Amino acid sequence: MRQFISMDETWIHHYTPESKQQSKQWTEAGYSAPKKTRSVPSAGKVMASVFWDAEGIYLEKGKTITGEYYSNLFTRLDKKICEKRPGLQKKKIIFYQDIAPAHKSVLAMGKLRDLYYELLEHPPYSPDMTPCDFCLFPKLKLFLAGQRFSLNQEAIAAVEGYFADLTKNHYRDGIMALEHRWNKYISLKGDYVEK
Repeated sequence: MRQFISMDETWIHHYTPESKQQSKQWTEAGYSAPKKTRSVPSAGKVMASVFWDAEGIYLEKGKTITGEYYSNLFTRLDKKICEKRPGLQKKKIIFYQDIAPAHKSVLAMGKLRDLYYELLEHPPYSPDMTPCDFCLFPKLKLFLAGQRFSLNQEAIAAVEGYFADLTKNHYRDGIMALEHRWNKYISLKGDYVEK
């Protein structure tokens, strides 16, 4: 039996402005909407590296991803898998990631090979195949919108709390959606896939 794990990263800003949808307000007929100043994300931020499967996530927080740092993340991921899901040690792990340079570095590829993870190649020119981008991160960004954090630890605690509140069905459905997109990509022989 095989186990599927995916990975991506995102910046968590100390302040993310509300989206246009979130900041909409009702106004009475004949009155104009109140003026709003344009807000931009804060400069304070922390990188969140999210490894996830059909059961949940493994969240790492740290710095900008380099080949060496990414390779070390695999070592920590493998230890967490052994601790939290010992049954996975006997399964073949299929690993999926995007084509960021650090993800494709010699160090990272060597570490995947050393751990005997099977790499599912990311198809070129297919931005919609990264499951974090269509399943995890959009809703996370909506959750964080309008919140302010003064420390990296506060931002990461909010992210951890958000992921802890998601049901297992959410993770399973995201993995199944990736499988659906992958099969559609294959049937269309690499043409652009949106849904």
